[in-house]
Amino acid sequence: MCEVACSFYHEKECNPSRSRINVLKLKDDIFLPSLCQHCEEPLCIDLCFRKAITRDENGRVLINYDRCIGCRLCLLCPLGGISVDVRTGKVIKCDLCGGEPRCVKVCPTKAVEYVRADRSAILRKYLSFQKLATALLYEYRPRRR
Repeated sequence: MCEVACSFYHEKECNPSRSRINVLKLKDDIFLPSLCQHCEEPLCIDLCFRKAITRDENGRVLINYDRCIGCRLCLLCPLGGISVDVRTGKVIKCDLCGGEPRCVKVCPTKAVEYVRADRSAILRKYLSFQKLATALLYEYRPRRR
């Protein structure tokens, strides 16, 4: 749903392959949304010798398509936040839909959230703790013989 909402907002068509968010299927029931994290120190900004990728006053990392020449160096983002539009061949990435991300609005499971950076750090720590606790409980559960 998030891919469709994104492609419709940006491209006016329901085409997940043109979305700025990609959902990766890791296992049968595990899906991972992949999108630009608007990093504190974005590698893509450093890689772009045309200075087509910048950070705005709201902290969003954006692409200036008038400056972009399509060299695709920004695709070296280790988090996979930048992709190539299948139709235009240009790089695309999440721009947070001007501050109202459509993917967040349509996500029924809340797998994608738009929160302040300080709250995000707390949530990540909490989720990591939950995963660790679950893994430890599963791993060290007494087994019947």
